[in-house]
Amino acid sequence: MAIKIYGIKNCDTMKKARLWLDKAGVDYAFHDYKTAGIEKDKLEKWAKEAGWEVLLNKAGTTFKKLPDADKAGLTEAKAIKLMLAQPSMIKRPVIELGGGKLLVGFKPDDYAAAFK
Repeated sequence: MAIKIYGIKNCDTMKKARLWLDKAGVDYAFHDYKTAGIEKDKLEKWAKEAGWEVLLNKAGTTFKKLPDADKAGLTEAKAIKLMLAQPSMIKRPVIELGGGKLLVGFKPDDYAAAFK
């Protein structure tokens, strides 16, 4: 299974997720979308698989600092545009497990079930 983890290198949640994966002996490739960017097609695919509401990190400071007009009337298209402009607004991590399976965020129980 080709596993790819997407996120930001210095994010605390990313560090927890990568530590969990390392301890479990999971082989993965890491993509830092803050430095390497993220493609619109990829975000659109994730939005269809997980839901744009799950992908958009509304709890983060980047989203909270947005003008109210940008936060109002969110749609999938608007959310994707925001995440493309500022990848910090993408919830972390996003893990592509292969076969169209996706994990968003870090929940040890979800990881344990996915990597049995």
